[in-house]
Amino acid sequence: MAMSPEHKAALAQGRREGRAVKHYLEGLGNRRPGRPVTPERLREKVAALEARISAESDPLKALEMRQVRIDARAALSRAEAAGDFAALEAAFVEHARSYSERKGISYSAWREAGVPADVLRRAGISRSRS
Repeated sequence: MAMSPEHKAALAQGRREGRAVKHYLEGLGNRRPGRPVTPERLREKVAALEARISAESDPLKALEMRQVRIDARAALSRAEAAGDFAALEAAFVEHARSYSERKGISYSAWREAGVPADVLRRAGISRSRS
């Protein structure tokens, strides 16, 4: 039996909401308090490590720096994939309430996941549903 256009539209909406929420939560996971880790800073770190590795005479220290460089490159890939955090947050704010209602996600669960209270307020998710 074929799906109705309404059913297809509802499925597409659910996928959009899920992607927006997932990407925002991933972006939150990449952020840390203090000095933000930006792609530019990670590129600088990789370049500095490459210079230090080539100048290092101790092979064990050079090996450890190579691992740090590999980790920094992986972090750079994640940071570049996350893109503009403000855009992720805007998409989250647009879709989070509907997603939350559909999935039964409480305010408390969002807060435990690291979503700031002001973002939840802008998304229309209130404390009344803990």
